[in-house]
Amino acid sequence: MTILLFRLAAAATLSLMAAGAGASGVAVQVADSSGAPLADAVAWLEPEAGQALPKPVKPAEIEQKGLKFLPLVTVVQTGSRIEFPNNDKVRHHIYSFSPAHKFDQKLYSGTSATPQIFDKAGIVVLGCNIHDKMVAYVRVVDTPYFAKTGANGIGRVEAPAGKYLLKVWHFNMAGGQLAEQPVTVKAGEEFASAAFRLAMKPPSSGDAL
Repeated sequence: MTILLFRLAAAATLSLMAAGAGASGVAVQVADSSGAPLADAVAWLEPEAGQALPKPVKPAEIEQKGLKFLPLVTVVQTGSRIEFPNNDKVRHHIYSFSPAHKFDQKLYSGTSATPQIFDKAGIVVLGCNIHDKMVAYVRVVDTPYFAKTGANGIGRVEAPAGKYLLKVWHFNMAGGQLAEQPVTVKAGEEFASAAFRLAMKPPSSGDAL
């Protein structure tokens, strides 16, 4: 386990070096309770009250390909638009019953005519009425300072200098309670670092099929 943590720390150091001079923010390492890196964890920085936040400017896209949603996990700032192009040869009927954003897009192929605006923070679970195994997750946050971890469990959240509350979420985490810790980002310095271990839900019987 010690060797694994050392490797995670080394990978985070390389990530910081690659960030380039002038960047600031937090490098986040996320692992499960055994210390194995977790991909697709979402980390975001919520600034102290009174700090102005930029508005969302970049739309997102979740495609349907190979009877899957790609990517599995998407993170956007509140108010962002997401498009759902269908790149399969079959039609899909996508929907969400999640309180943060309920919608229903009937059977379609190609590019959807009605992109969805995600205007409420929270978790949105996507499904397809035609293909039950299709699932994806959208984490909507009120800040533009966010990142998603890669296969090495590391994500880099870029943000200006200031004091923040760093929050971390994974779609398979047990209990649903966010992990969080206060952090300070300093201008002109290397990225701050933070590490989290999240307990995962046990595999369901369907996972073994």
